[in-house]
Amino acid sequence: MKKLFLVAVMAVGMLSASAQTKFGYINTDELISLMPEAAKADADIKEYQSALQKQGQTLQVEADQKRDQYFKDSATLSASMKEIRRDDLVKLYARLQNYEQEMQEKSSQFAQTKIAPIQTKALEAIKAVSKEKGFSYVFDLAQGHLLVMPPGDNLLAAVKTKLGIKDTPAAAPTKPAGN
Repeated sequence: MKKLFLVAVMAVGMLSASAQTKFGYINTDELISLMPEAAKADADIKEYQSALQKQGQTLQVEADQKRDQYFKDSATLSASMKEIRRDDLVKLYARLQNYEQEMQEKSSQFAQTKIAPIQTKALEAIKAVSKEKGFSYVFDLAQGHLLVMPPGDNLLAAVKTKLGIKDTPAAAPTKPAGN
């Protein structure tokens, strides 16, 4: 009888412990799209991208004009002047080719600076609501990962021990041959 009572007490304890663990979920992409700040950030990003594209178009027009002028003047130019102008054209077209990648990088960096504060605000609100509502875990449907979770232990050291993996000292940088 004592054993039965002990098992019943343990079962009730486990049930109450599992009842305290609440799971929730949210789609952060949907949440962020509904935030007023997102519309402003989106407009700012589009404006910035438009300005970058206009700058690229101006660069393209300049390159085309210089190319056309070079062909127009090439019959009257000396060999050394042709070479100088040709080199200038090559540099200008190389700059134009690199501009597309530069434009993508600048646009991405600008967008990140506009979106990061909105994401932070959304995450803080999610954490606050999960705490108020007693959720232990909140999953992000958009990104497929946990947004809120109780602190836990890193199991790496224990699993390494279980597998017999020993810590190795950090590898010293190798010197190039001939030094």
